[in-house]
Amino acid sequence: MLSTRQLRYFVEIAECGSFSAAAERLFIAQSALSRQIKDMETRLQTPLFERTARQPRLTAAGEAFLPRARNLLIELNKASVMATEVGNGQLGTLRLSHSSTVSISGRLLSDIGAYLQQQPGVSLDIGKLSSEAQLEELAEGRLDVGLLRLPVLRQREGIQIVPLFSERLLLAVPADHRLATLETVELAQLRDEAFISIPHPQRGGLSYLCADLCMRQGFFPKASRVMSRKTTQLQLIQGGFGIALLPESMQDIAPSGVRFLPLSDPNCESTVALAYRYNPPPLIQHFIQNFTPPL
Repeated sequence: MLSTRQLRYFVEIAECGSFSAAAERLFIAQSALSRQIKDMETRLQTPLFERTARQPRLTAAGEAFLPRARNLLIELNKASVMATEVGNGQLGTLRLSHSSTVSISGRLLSDIGAYLQQQPGVSLDIGKLSSEAQLEELAEGRLDVGLLRLPVLRQREGIQIVPLFSERLLLAVPADHRLATLETVELAQLRDEAFISIPHPQRGGLSYLCADLCMRQGFFPKASRVMSRKTTQLQLIQGGFGIALLPESMQDIAPSGVRFLPLSDPNCESTVALAYRYNPPPLIQHFIQNFTPPL
């Protein structure tokens, strides 16, 4: 089996036109270089160079071997660079998922764009899952990073959850709703309203938080006849099926028929968090560090 060193020596001699010049460029003794080429020729069972008094000339076998030897060295270098980049987290595909109420817009969109600009060899595969489903996918290794809303009711062993930022909750109503003209709204005014999203028995997230805020005012959100925990709730609100408490960032993707109203209670906030497995590989570490302090 030929070694990569021998391939490099052979190509260097062919490009320099002499054993002495190649030995100088390779920083080895000419005798050592000659021995390596002789060993190559023995292994290949054919001469690669015609030794003449003036300079070595490639034989027909050497002429045929040269372009392939060059390509082998080029491909080996590419493979080495690729392995290094993958190992350093500079190359690969990162699987990201977000909750339906974590809009990939504004701050998050800017941070993701900055990360991709810094890591031109990385691509993102973005999906959408509930907070609890994200934790399950992370635990099973089918997801790399999750963007979810707190609280999370069912924790998973080995998963780190880091709060990123909090944002105001706003009341989202149809444009022709009786409350749509108000400057601010109190939660107590929503006692008789139909909510298009109420808590799932086994899930936390935004609907759980909103129900908790309402219960502090002495009532549990009344369910609309049509409900959704996805971004389709914006269309349902526009269609007049009910109301919802939604994060401020969802204004960026809301249709024109939805009106957002501030709530009088300043404590009505929702927190977005980043979730990932403990001791993540470099690819995931670099992404996380773009949003949080270094691990």
